Amino acid sequence: MSSYFENFEPSCVWFEIGEKRNILASMLAGTLFSVGWWFIIDAHAKYPSEMPSAYHLCGVFGTLSLFMVNSVTNAQIRGEGYNGGYLGTRGAKGWLFIGFVMGFAAVIAACWILFADFVAAEAKHHWPGVGLFLQNIFIFLGSLAYKFGRIEEL
Repeated sequence: MSSYFENFEPSCVWFEIGEKRNILASMLAGTLFSVGWWFIIDAHAKYPSEMPSAYHLCGVFGTLSLFMVNSVTNAQIRGEGYNGGYLGTRGAKGWLFIGFVMGFAAVIAACWILFADFVAAEAKHHWPGVGLFLQNIFIFLGSLAYKFGRIEEL
């Protein structure tokens, strides 16, 4: 049975992305990030009276989380190629942890706002809350795609 699969060559291009993996991961992450912000821009443009300015803090903290998570390389986490700094590897791990916590907190806060102010309160329009939630989900997914989709060269 294994000899059958050894002779089988995949004809799909996606199996052979090789050196294009970093480019594709960056494009996917950028697309997810921009689509996320597009959702909130659309929701605010369509229903400006139902979107208080404080709701945009979720997206701001999600974006800050994206930058924090992706500013730490995997080599810094492992302790390779990191030859200095006051906190060393522990500082890099702490920075990454705080970035992930901020991303999760932004998603949870957007979910809370969605259900508390738009679903349970029986608002006229649900799109502002859904747009806010989708914004933070897409920003977080873009952060994960950029962090774990690329191959770091040493």
